[in-house]
Amino acid sequence: MRCFEFIPEGIDECKVTAWIHGNDTDKELKKRVRPAMIICPGGGYGMVSEREAEPVAECYFAAGYQTFIVWYSVGEKAKDFRPLCQLASTIAHVRKHAEEWDVLPDKIAVSGFSAGGHLACSLGTLFNEERFLKAFGREEDIRPNAMVLNYPVIVADEFAHQGSIKNVSGEPVGSEGYKWFALDQHVDEQTPPAFLWHTAEDQLVPVENSLRMATALSAVKVPFELHILPKGYHGMTVCTEGVGSKDDYNGRWVEWSIKWLNKVFDFVR
Repeated sequence: MRCFEFIPEGIDECKVTAWIHGNDTDKELKKRVRPAMIICPGGGYGMVSEREAEPVAECYFAAGYQTFIVWYSVGEKAKDFRPLCQLASTIAHVRKHAEEWDVLPDKIAVSGFSAGGHLACSLGTLFNEERFLKAFGREEDIRPNAMVLNYPVIVADEFAHQGSIKNVSGEPVGSEGYKWFALDQHVDEQTPPAFLWHTAEDQLVPVENSLRMATALSAVKVPFELHILPKGYHGMTVCTEGVGSKDDYNGRWVEWSIKWLNKVFDFVR
């Protein structure tokens, strides 16, 4: 295993932690090219949650994925598409170094939690939006091949997590600029397939966020898998004792998402 940090090309105030397979004793495994997972922890675009970073990376790395954690800009620096430019630059950087890092460039997923789910889903829905591309200012392959959205912030109406949408939009609650960041409105046939999970009891980011996203995907026939778990609070991350939210029932989402990704990517470890 190699673990290192890098700053995506053309981007400042962002770092990425990389976990790369490479120390396997089996020579075939050592040189094996693999899918990649890029992780966006949550935090309301006000902070970046460590509980949704390395504990998540460990799961996908153990499943055979080359794994990356994006530490993106938050607070006042979350507006003007800055976090999305950082994530887009990360996926472009990973594709550029795909041969060096043994990554399959057409099998790169993004996974996000809460506001990080909004960020991950933004890349999947806004990658071809003129308004974002003008801010990004570069022509690169930034579309993810799959999304894993964990209790994501999606909508900008009565079910919105207002703090997240306000931070990322930089606009007053209810304004047109604020509402533009409702991602279910940007879903089209080019949106990548998605795995979503949420708890019905989530009081911080209501379950309607995932339901609306699933409905939008269904309307344009983009494949998705949706799990609504009956119990559980917001921010359970991998549902283990190590992250302070041990719940074996809800923790099944990790295995489910890995099996789903393996199927989408036709990846057999």
